[in-house]
Amino acid sequence: MGDPPGLRVRSGGGLAHGAGLLNPAKEGCGVFGAGYGAEIGAEFGAGERLGVLTTQPLGRILDYLAPEGGCSTGDWVEVPLGPRRVMGVVWGKGEGSFDAAKLRPVGRVLDLAPMRGELRDFLQRAGDYTLTSLPAMLRLATRAPGLGDAPASRRVYRRGHGEPDRMTDARARVMDALDAVGGAALTLSELSQTAGVSSSVVKGLVTQGVVAEEEAPRDTPFPHLDPGLAGHALSPGQAEAAAKLRASVGGGRYGTTLLKGVTGSGKTEVYLEAVAECLAQGRQALVLLPEIALTAGFLTRVEARFGAKPAEWHSGVTQTERRRVWRMVAEGGAQLVVGARSALFLPFRDLGLIVVDEEHDTSYKQEDGVLYNARDMAVLRASLCSAQVVLASATPSLETWANAEAGKYTRVDLPARFGAAELPEMRAIDMRAEALEANHWISPSLQSAVRARIAAGEQALLFLNRRGYAPVTICRACGHQIACDDCDARMVEHRFLKRLICHQCGAEKPIPDKCPACEVEGKLAPVGPGVERMAEEVAERFPDARVAVLSSDLFSSARALKAQIEAIAEGGADIIIGTQLVAKGHNFPLLTLVGVIDADLGLQGSDLRAAERTFQLMRQVAGRAGRADKPGEALLQTFQPDHPVIRAILSGDEEGFWRAEAAEREAAGMPPYGKLAGIILSAPEAQPVFDFGAELARRDAPLRAIGATVFGPAPAPIARIRGRHRVRLLVKAPKGAPLQAALTRWVRQLRQPPNLRLVIDIDPQSFF
Repeated sequence: MGDPPGLRVRSGGGLAHGAGLLNPAKEGCGVFGAGYGAEIGAEFGAGERLGVLTTQPLGRILDYLAPEGGCSTGDWVEVPLGPRRVMGVVWGKGEGSFDAAKLRPVGRVLDLAPMRGELRDFLQRAGDYTLTSLPAMLRLATRAPGLGDAPASRRVYRRGHGEPDRMTDARARVMDALDAVGGAALTLSELSQTAGVSSSVVKGLVTQGVVAEEEAPRDTPFPHLDPGLAGHALSPGQAEAAAKLRASVGGGRYGTTLLKGVTGSGKTEVYLEAVAECLAQGRQALVLLPEIALTAGFLTRVEARFGAKPAEWHSGVTQTERRRVWRMVAEGGAQLVVGARSALFLPFRDLGLIVVDEEHDTSYKQEDGVLYNARDMAVLRASLCSAQVVLASATPSLETWANAEAGKYTRVDLPARFGAAELPEMRAIDMRAEALEANHWISPSLQSAVRARIAAGEQALLFLNRRGYAPVTICRACGHQIACDDCDARMVEHRFLKRLICHQCGAEKPIPDKCPACEVEGKLAPVGPGVERMAEEVAERFPDARVAVLSSDLFSSARALKAQIEAIAEGGADIIIGTQLVAKGHNFPLLTLVGVIDADLGLQGSDLRAAERTFQLMRQVAGRAGRADKPGEALLQTFQPDHPVIRAILSGDEEGFWRAEAAEREAAGMPPYGKLAGIILSAPEAQPVFDFGAELARRDAPLRAIGATVFGPAPAPIARIRGRHRVRLLVKAPKGAPLQAALTRWVRQLRQPPNLRLVIDIDPQSFF
């Protein structure tokens, strides 16, 4: 994506098509925190027709009559819909042809900060770009419970000062749950659910003073963050980069900056200075992280820099806390939010900065429901509220690199690691020349390197981007491969969990003793390695080593993962075995060797971004080595040492790699020099899906009119998921073509059968 979707952004932050930018500091209704609702001078007087957008899947804005006392655009309201009452937003004047005499009035105006014009505009434009209905977009912006409830107090529970008269497992779980939230309060239901105990266990601990029971306001502002506190001492390069970001934020206008720094260069400390400038300006900031596992460590750094922890927004946050964050963001009671991609849809009162950390990470693309890329939507939202965007990465996406090359984004570089740390030496291990035993994957050369590091009291990381024990289980008697019952995918053996798991739909089954097809016992064999199988080989090769396995499926909670990461950082393991989870921002001071088990894995298949993603992942994981004062080394096991991507990784010529990759994409008219849209059709039966897709492809006149080409229909690489047969089409269009409008005209030509689903994915990142 180039400019924000549907927009051409002026350098000063205004919109080229003449739409006025809102001044977040001035717009709004009434005094924040003092109650909202209808006010004197309301835009719509009692009984006037107005349009209300609800989250109900009706695909349109509904007309109502303004309530007694009136209301204004942006007000949150409760309206009748059939026999129910639902929440919605006053979107503007009513435009329907429905008889006004038959319209129902708005039930009540809710005590919530009105939705600002920039957020309404953002939802509209993001929906237009992704071809998503407005009700679905509004659902993204209301993902907190009880927003329509009146402010009230609630009974909460914290860790008290007493000790239990006797310790039981249930009581210990309650105490651990309270200790894990670091002094924060939990409701009775949250504490019971988190600890896995009944409410009577909690009440019993209250009577003993072990747990404190309090009455607290339902939603309270977050502690004040002080931008004037001194941060870490910066290197000259960091200080120069921070000054540039501070100046951009201080200008109060839209702009996007690529902060490109090698692994270990201190990008976080640099962009925290931009956050400090934003807070000093009295505006709000948002930092997006690609993994919940990174949140705990980052919050600690924020607290050290600003004296308090910020608001959090991700799937690990309790529902009570989500409501608090939503309301405080809208009222200005939260200066900084750290969160996952959905935090982008929070109702900020005055958003001045968005940081997208590890902006290249594929987790920023939402792959179900509303299909959007948070990196691109961050740029769009910032352009609508005169905010700055910082895209931080050691290995930026080609889209971001190209925008910086074209001058659309500013680029700030950090070419050296912070302090005494140096970039690791990178070498290839040519597996064609290694004497490797059957069913083993660690080469003799890598074994020797690991032994040397352990002998020196250092740590080694073995990286394999495959979860579980083995990707395929085959019967050696009949050749049957155990597959998911509902998907065209092989089930992955997870030996630690004693289960077979489908990584497409999540279905599980026990590991069988005999073949499901021929019923012969003792002939099932795993094929290929996952991290669990690597752990087995490591235990065989290095029997005295302490081993830690980092894989997302092995931890029941973010807290457990955080504890393991902290233990490793403190020297609690000699050998770490991990998936791509370990490539994202973790700092292990004793880690000096990274061994990539299968550097060729990502080069397989026909994925448009295979080379780019392999390059990024290898450079990122190699960057975990030598981040302190000891030099690091990265060894890549490969059967293709002369492959252009492998050569680029080893040479460190990142700019050369991006230029070559960009030239190939531009010659082929592929993103970011062209547009793609994926069409996914699915139904319980295969033939109707192919028939519908073929007829759709034949009626391609609306697409040919803009110079677009349709490829397919063809079976999706995984042709059946959750019992639904899947067919894909791919639409390729020139960069400046009005693709969304053409796609809308194209798919409206045919009426969909009731059991067939059609999903359009603008800018697809994967093609499964």
